[in-house]
Order: sequence, then C-alpha cells, then structure tokens
Amino acid sequence: MPPNTTTSRRAAIGLALTLAGLSQARAAAPIRALGLENQYADVIRQIGGRYVTVGAVESNPNVDPHEFEVSPKVARQIARAALVVENGLGYDNWADKIIAAVPNPQRRVIDVQHLLGLPDSTPNPHLWYAPATMPKVAQAIAAALTGIDPAHAATFHANAQRFIAALAPWNAAIAAFKARYPATPVAVTEPVADALLQALGMRIETPFTLQAAIMNGTDPSPQDVATQNALFTGHKVKLFVYNQQVTDPLTTAFLDLARRNHIPVVGVYETMPTPGYTYQSWMLAEVQAMQRAVSGRAMVTK
Repeated sequence: MPPNTTTSRRAAIGLALTLAGLSQARAAAPIRALGLENQYADVIRQIGGRYVTVGAVESNPNVDPHEFEVSPKVARQIARAALVVENGLGYDNWADKIIAAVPNPQRRVIDVQHLLGLPDSTPNPHLWYAPATMPKVAQAIAAALTGIDPAHAATFHANAQRFIAALAPWNAAIAAFKARYPATPVAVTEPVADALLQALGMRIETPFTLQAAIMNGTDPSPQDVATQNALFTGHKVKLFVYNQQVTDPLTTAFLDLARRNHIPVVGVYETMPTPGYTYQSWMLAEVQAMQRAVSGRAMVTK
C-alpha cells in the first residue's frame, strides 16, 4: 500500500518545526559563567543580564578565602562554564589545575592579573579594591560574552558602560575623602584594602612584612608586632582597618589594643558581603565607613 503523501508531509513539517524549536531553545539558553570570587560574579551578572547564568565559588564572608578547598561541585561548575573570571596572583590558582584538566576550546577565561599586566611578583593580590580594576574587567567580560553570543553584543557593551558609569559615586567619595582627610595615617592587619586606602590618600603605617605574614598565615617578627602595637599606644594612627574574614589571636589582640586606645576601627571583607550589595554599593559602603570613622561619627564600623 503506497504511503500517505499528505501524512508524510505533515510529519516531516512537524519534525522540522520541532527541530527548529529545539535549535532556538539551545540558542536562547543563558551562557554559563563563573566568577571564582563573588565580586567578579556580580560584575558578570550586571553585564550579561538575562543572557547569563552566573555562579560564584568563593562567596562566604565568614570564611578565609586563602583556606578554600576545592570540591567536586566546584570542578563541575568550572567544567560546564563558558566563561570563567579568576583573580590570579596565586589567589585562586587552584582553578588553573581544573581548567587544564577539563579542556574546552570554547571556554573563555579572564585572568585579572594578566588583564592588568601584573607580574607574578606583585605582592598584593586583592586587585578588586583598586578603582582602576573593575572598569577593565567589565570591558573584558563584555568582549568575552560577545565572542560567545555575538547577537547580543550591543547589550553586553551597553551594560559594561552602564556598570562603569555606576562607579561614579564611589570615585566621587574617594576624591572627597582624599581632599578632606589628606595623608591620614592608618594601621591594617592585611593588605586587603591597601589599594583603596592608597587611592583615598591614606598613609599606611603598618609594615608590609607584618601584613604579608598575616595574609600568608606565618608568624610576623617580634619587631613588626612591636611597631604595630606602638601605632596604637602612641596614637600614631587615626584609623585601624582589619580583615573581618581572617581573625586569630594576634589580630584580635590588635583590635583590643586599638579599641582600648580609642582608635576608630573599620572591618573590611575579601569577598563581597551578600545579600543586598552590588560591587559598586559594597565599595561605596567601605569608603563611607572609613569616612564616618575618621570624622569621629563612628568608633566601630562593619
């Protein structure tokens, strides 16, 4: 019996429409992206909008990022990601091994260290606190997303410009602080926010050797500890900035000494506090906290 031509044609059309629908669904699927630190994930999210699905690996403000341990879940996230943004400078070098172990010629990786042209010898890995960093990261993310999804290039680049424009209140607050409180002497535990403190025009009095020792989990020299203590007892600084994600007996002792000597204290974070913050609002809040502390309107700000 000959086949029913009409039925066959309808079946073929139906199959073609189904395949076309599946193809469109695949094309419309959001880009899988991953920021190894949640501040980078936030920038990806702002630029990619609805065209990306973004994950973050290091996002717990109560955990020391330097003690992060890789899990199978993290390896799967990296393996599936079409875009990965990492900090570099050894801060998240555990990811490089995973990226190498699961090669994907389509995957785009933005290493912020390399993006900024920084040598491996750069002593401070906390690159996101420098005001010049994230505009470059935003532009690189827009370019990477465009390479993955050219159809939405205009949206990605427009969002990058919108992100950069939204940094204006932070930059204005930095300029105002620098003008009003020039060369303010400050003590720190680690170099977490050093780039921001320098942008604010502050004078960091804590020896960098002590900062590096605390950051790397080694014992600072007794001389450096004595120098730090003298900054508080001698009232040689007007502000103490400490890393809230890394506290130990030594940093706790510094905190107690600063408070006993009525030195204003401000806590900063390595990863963006969530929920409720964007990168821009987080950075602005940090500057505002320091401004309140230095002006005497707040003794302890977190």
